[in-house]
Amino acid sequence: MAESTAGSAGSGPAGSGSARLEAIWLKSARKGPMEPVPEATLVAGKGLEGNVDRGGYRQVTLLDADAWETATREVGVDLAPDARRANLLVRGVDFCETANRVLRIAGCRIRIRGETLPCGRMEDAAPGLKAALAPDWRGGAYGMVIEGGPLALGDAVAWES
Repeated sequence: MAESTAGSAGSGPAGSGSARLEAIWLKSARKGPMEPVPEATLVAGKGLEGNVDRGGYRQVTLLDADAWETATREVGVDLAPDARRANLLVRGVDFCETANRVLRIAGCRIRIRGETLPCGRMEDAAPGLKAALAPDWRGGAYGMVIEGGPLALGDAVAWES
């Protein structure tokens, strides 16, 4: 039986281990600015150390750089991915239909709990962006940290079997 491409760690080169962590952002206050950092610590059952949103099902939010670039290209804007307000930006990971799968970043493990639905803030960032992020989980995913540890830019990212 053929394996579905939904939720793949990319196709081609990305599927061969080149999926990577490209950015880490922390938010120190609700609705506050997203602060880029070169490294951070994921805490099991909590989320990112130093981030205001911790605990519950939505301990960390993730965005695929390729999906973001597709959506912004569709609406004709060049908008930095921190506008999406996710904690982690990865490249080479398809989040579509990945609820309950486990994503490994370096030695950390995150159980994907669901799709991060695009909100009105995306429409404020660029007209049409909310709709462009709606298909195929382009707006990203959220999850629970089941195994914490350090993260750094460039860390390998892969789905567990």
